Amino acid sequence: MPRTRTDAAVPLGKTATETREFHYCDKDFQRVRRLIRERAGICLSQAKRDMVYSRLARRVRTRGLRRFSEYLDLLRLGDEAEWEAFTNALTTNLTSFFREAHHFPVLAQHAARHKASRNFQVWCCGCASGEETYSIAITLAEAFASLSPPVSILASDLNTEALSKAQQAVYPIERAERVGAERMKRFFLRGTGPRAGQARVRPELRALVSFRPLNLIASAWPSCQPCDAIFCRNVMIYFDRATQTAILRRLAPLLRPNGLLFVGHSESLFHVSETFRPRGKTVYELVAGGEKTR
Repeated sequence: MPRTRTDAAVPLGKTATETREFHYCDKDFQRVRRLIRERAGICLSQAKRDMVYSRLARRVRTRGLRRFSEYLDLLRLGDEAEWEAFTNALTTNLTSFFREAHHFPVLAQHAARHKASRNFQVWCCGCASGEETYSIAITLAEAFASLSPPVSILASDLNTEALSKAQQAVYPIERAERVGAERMKRFFLRGTGPRAGQARVRPELRALVSFRPLNLIASAWPSCQPCDAIFCRNVMIYFDRATQTAILRRLAPLLRPNGLLFVGHSESLFHVSETFRPRGKTVYELVAGGEKTR
């Protein structure tokens, strides 16, 4: 009897009679999991095997290779541009204007208590393509009743492609219109001619934001003023518990004593309860002395 082929020799997600464009086996997937965890702290579950293939196949094709193993060997040679492309391909940037809308009235109320002797400082971690950042800017413009409020927003993301889109601040008109007619008229410019069907955030709001690439597991973070609010929403879900804890403890000293931390609806900070306590609606504040936690 002929020997039966092992599962490891069959492309993931396919039967033995099916083929993919590039050879991709379980060993390749496990290498990808290890590399993205080392590079960005991201933990990919076993369920992400097909997603990894679909997102990285373009890079394998672009580099003129036939096997995923060849591509992963190429990464190990230290090409920083390819490492950036690899990381961009595997990071998710699902976002929209005023996503998880319950947070923005809380931010507005917090800003209303701000004293005008300095700028109101916000850090948006994982800003993706910018919709969350500009939702923050719109909220604060409304709270201060000005297109040029005393506000400084730092927006960061690991994905440099998404960060570039955020800096451009140009969106399909149907996505921008979800903010509502009044906000659309006040805070966006409608494209004409070649730009028809697109909308751009007004320059006054764009001027409030500084964009920086940032890997949250990097040893050094960009320096910034103590923050009145930090948005770190739907970011922790990509890390294991130990990495989450380390990042959250690094965020704590960057919050002012009365500052607020906003996280995603599926995220909980019970494992750092000595540092952050809930205020409701997945908004947290520092426990007394928590800003000194390292």
